[in-house]
Amino acid sequence: MKKTADLGLGHEEHPLLGRRVRDVASGTEGELMAVVHEEVDTHSGPCWTRRAYIRPEAGGRELSTAVGNIEPFGSS
Repeated sequence: MKKTADLGLGHEEHPLLGRRVRDVASGTEGELMAVVHEEVDTHSGPCWTRRAYIRPEAGGRELSTAVGNIEPFGSS
């Protein structure tokens, strides 16, 4: 995995931060607010993952998804 700059509290730089993106898993479109390296619980125990947080265009709660699921809006 490519090393990224740590912005504190597990937040990382990402070229799409602040831009309009689409989550390919759910189809949600919105602004990429953060990319975070965080520990999550799984059935086999805790593991570290990179999560992207997207604020939907209509507002409301931010959606989290795997970083690999995001793409710039309009790229499909």
